[in-house]
Amino acid sequence: MKKRFRRLLIVVLVGFAAMNAVAFFHAWRFTHFANEPGLHSPNPEQLSPGQKLWLLLTGIRNPKPQNGPKPSFPVKTVTIASPNGPLEAWYARTDSGQTRGTVALFHGYTSSKSHLTHEAGYFRRLGYNVLLVDQAGNGNSAGFRTTVGYREADDVAAAFRWLKDSTSKSSGSPSPRERGPGGGVILYGVSMGAVAILRAEAELGIRPTANILECPYGNMRQTAYNRFESMHVPGFPMADLLVFWGGVQNGFWAFGLNAEHYASQIHTPTLLLWGTADPRVTRAETDAIFAHLAGPKARHDFPSVGHEPYWHRYPADWEQQTRAFLSR
Repeated sequence: MKKRFRRLLIVVLVGFAAMNAVAFFHAWRFTHFANEPGLHSPNPEQLSPGQKLWLLLTGIRNPKPQNGPKPSFPVKTVTIASPNGPLEAWYARTDSGQTRGTVALFHGYTSSKSHLTHEAGYFRRLGYNVLLVDQAGNGNSAGFRTTVGYREADDVAAAFRWLKDSTSKSSGSPSPRERGPGGGVILYGVSMGAVAILRAEAELGIRPTANILECPYGNMRQTAYNRFESMHVPGFPMADLLVFWGGVQNGFWAFGLNAEHYASQIHTPTLLLWGTADPRVTRAETDAIFAHLAGPKARHDFPSVGHEPYWHRYPADWEQQTRAFLSR
């Protein structure tokens, strides 16, 4: 009996150690970009059963996201100092001499500022200056690491303070006149960028004029479970181990990365946008974030849209929702 118990205990311990080793490896691949060319692994929901098994065994391909072409409108490339290293950003003023303020745009996971040029162009047409930011590890910004919203909050705060503090026209930053009445800073974020905005406000003390948040996830643990669910693979216990080791590797408590909690400390007017077919961000998550927002708020859902830019499917609706919110 004792021998059987020992054998069983050894099998359990070896299995647990193996699961932790696999989770450690996957967490590293998920949060550290490779310094090599190539394409990122397809989204889990796009994979065949065989490809999903191969992904579970080998980890994702995760090259550092690169920028595409610059916008059609003129931009000035600027460097912003962040605790995560130098950030590259594109800054553009409106074509007219008057401005309603500045919109700073923050991309999602495995993306870059060039993926937000359409949105930035629309905000410019509404009369706003725009700042498109490569968050740390992405595009032309320093590093190869991502924390999916935690340390990226430092990048949001750094960009916000750059906009508020910079006064020299020669640096491509807003002039004091542009920071006067009606010249506030609006933060626009997608997925990871949206969560980074929430944490920057809740814990880093920035106070923007308004927020526009597209598909922010509720918390890191739920996000990990959503990815397993999209592959039709049980999440427990691997999802929890992934979150644990991802936090350990990157020096923060990943279970505390919680947009629902951050929202309760947000008094900034906020527009929350979500697609009803999103496989990575659930209705329950967005419902909880919206319910916890402490300030003026509005919400709009886009039918049958996944984790993708809403203006692709509903350009007129997306424009109307953002325009109406900013006109309040």
